[in-house]
Amino acid sequence: MLEGNRVSRISVRGFAVASATAVTAVGSVVGVASGSTAQNNDAQATAADATTLLADIPAGQQAQVQTASLTQQADAQAIQADASAKKDAEEAARKAAAETAVAKKVAAEKAAQAAKERAAAEEAASRSKSVSASSFPVQSSYSVGQIQAMARQMVASGQFQCFSNIVDHESSWNYRAVNASSGAYGLFQALPGSKMSSVGADWQTNPATQIKWGLNYMNSRYGSPCEAWSFWQANHWY
Repeated sequence: MLEGNRVSRISVRGFAVASATAVTAVGSVVGVASGSTAQNNDAQATAADATTLLADIPAGQQAQVQTASLTQQADAQAIQADASAKKDAEEAARKAAAETAVAKKVAAEKAAQAAKERAAAEEAASRSKSVSASSFPVQSSYSVGQIQAMARQMVASGQFQCFSNIVDHESSWNYRAVNASSGAYGLFQALPGSKMSSVGADWQTNPATQIKWGLNYMNSRYGSPCEAWSFWQANHWY
């Protein structure tokens, strides 16, 4: 009976050691994950107690206790690894979502700009059709103000400044301007000037005819006067 009682106490003591060791393993992992110094100290103290108790257990039971401890420790480490992997996956998902949002925003801005430019070009084309060169009375000469007034009626309001910038640089609104070197002629310095005859035989003397030709040229070649002006700024010709 004495021996039996002793074995029973040893058995109970062995289970206590297993539990203490398991708690030590879990506590160590949790302590490291949370950065708690107090938990690390507690874990080390528990580990020391468990080592002392383990020395009192028979060799056969020590293996079982050690196996249980390692299993608990492996489980705790697996839990920590899963949590870390989940955190990394969430961070990657957030990063991907942010990049997608930025890409969509850029695409939307480009689409909006393209739509705006198309609308401007359509407005310019519509205006040039509704107000033709023949809408203005023929005069023997025209002032810069009169020519600009014609252009304002033929060019879309949102495109007029770009249109004006080009004319400023090409001829300073002189519809009879001639380039002494190349022979380029008129408001837009068409080369040869005779190509403006495609919209009117009076291309040499009628600024309205020249305006119509220049507007058609900018719209057909570049999409709009503002696109033509952007090209002119980059190349100093159009």
